[in-house]
Amino acid sequence: MTERRAILSGSVFEERIGYARAVVDGDWVHVSGTTGFDYAAMTISDDVVEQAEQCLRNIGAALAEAGCGFRDVVRVRYLLPERADFEPCWPVLRRAFGEVRPAATMMVCGLADPRMRIEIEVYARRPDPGA
Repeated sequence: MTERRAILSGSVFEERIGYARAVVDGDWVHVSGTTGFDYAAMTISDDVVEQAEQCLRNIGAALAEAGCGFRDVVRVRYLLPERADFEPCWPVLRRAFGEVRPAATMMVCGLADPRMRIEIEVYARRPDPGA
């Protein structure tokens, strides 16, 4: 039977809405849309680049708990309310994904809270432990 388990970050949103930060399903790790909230303090910066950095810290923690890392990401989706906010984030995103080169999409759309300026979701494939 395929392993399926939820990874929780402690975000109040997970409890209120009813979702997990990530779900491990066999070799696949599906990380939910992740914003720039510091979940321990439930604070968020006004700066989009700082939010992108926090998104990646949150995602990195979920990936690590799932047994993988950014090197294992095969798909990334960026969601932003303002198109102009994307380019300032490129250096931060390149540090995480520049070597990996996952398939990527950027979409302009509304987010759940007006303080949120970027949301990132990823799909990763856990490495074969025998490889």
